[in-house]
Parts: sequence; structure tokens; C-alpha cells
Amino acid sequence: LGWSIRRPTRAGRKLPIDWENQCLRSFFRIAVMIRDEDIPACLIVNTDQTQCLYSAGNKLTYARKGSKQVSVVGMDEKRAFTLVVGISLSGEVLPFQVVYAGSDRKRSLPKTTAPLYQEAMELEFQFEVSNTKTYWSTQETMRSYVTDILAPYFNRHRTRMNRLDQRCLWQIDVWAVHRSQEFRDWMKKTHPWITLEYVPAGCTCV
Repeated sequence: LGWSIRRPTRAGRKLPIDWENQCLRSFFRIAVMIRDEDIPACLIVNTDQTQCLYSAGNKLTYARKGSKQVSVVGMDEKRAFTLVVGISLSGEVLPFQVVYAGSDRKRSLPKTTAPLYQEAMELEFQFEVSNTKTYWSTQETMRSYVTDILAPYFNRHRTRMNRLDQRCLWQIDVWAVHRSQEFRDWMKKTHPWITLEYVPAGCTCV
């Protein structure tokens, strides 16, 4: 039939021209802080968000060889949730935060009878509603992440090491909520012992 397997594509995000210099400077900032504040690996955490589609599929289909436009049913499907993942430099994975669209917890969040729900509870997963029409993290859900997941994790290790005044380092990307004045002011007011270090814009992949 003259068909071949095709994958729909889009242009990838380009790295900044000076990405190597930006990453090097970020590395030096982190290194100096670790040295000056004597921060152990377990108190250095990197957090990021990822979109999880309910039915991702493999985004492949058949089309005639040489086709310039390839349509795939379901490509615009956006029924998904956001998974917020944190991991420490020592390799410890923090409990996940899962953000769903909507404002009604009973209608938006998984039912307590859902498969593996109890296992998720034992792993201290946090299920949140965005209170918006999207499933993206918000000021409120990020504050909840810090209050209910990140800070307790840091405090547990600070207590274990008897270093209650120890500063901690949190590396996140420059997404709008993260770098907003509102969020940074809130962090300084409520958790001044957690230092924010931003991954240079467009450099997450490297």
C-alpha cells in the first residue's frame, strides 16, 4: 500500500546559546553553598513536575510514504494529571504529590477503593485538586508540597543528625509559579532555612 510507520513530531526546545556557561555558574553556586553551609547530600533535593496522560498510546500510525501531514486520533487528548517528583542527592525519593483538575475532592481525586490506593497512602502520596480547570500545579499546591512533603523530609533528617539549624538546598526549574515573587516571598517568610536554586531556563534536559 506504500505505507510506513510514522511518528507525529514537533520542533524541540532549543538550548540557550550560552547554556554551558549558565550551567557551569549554577554548578559553582551550588558547590559554594554546599561548602559554606556544610550541606549533606540528604538535604539537597531536586523537584520537577511531569504530565501523566491517562491514555498516552504510542503516537504511531500508518500513512502513505512521503506524507507531510500525519493525523493521529487522540493526539489532542489532555485528560491527565500532574505528578510532582522530588529526589535527594543521597538517592532518597520523596513522597509524590499528584495534582488533578477541579475543585471537588470527591469528584476529582481517586476513590479510596481504587486499585493500589492504600499502597499510595502508605507511601505518603499527597492527592491535591488544583481548584482550576487545569491539572497544573498552582501557588497553593506548591505551598502544600513544601509544607506537607519537602519540609517534613528535611526536618526528619535534620533531627536525625541533630543539626536543627542546618540550611537545606532545593533545586527547581524557572517555571512561572516557582520564580514568582509571591512564592519566593512565601518561602522566605515560612521556610527561610531552605535555599532555592533554579535550573537555568531551557537547560532542564542537560
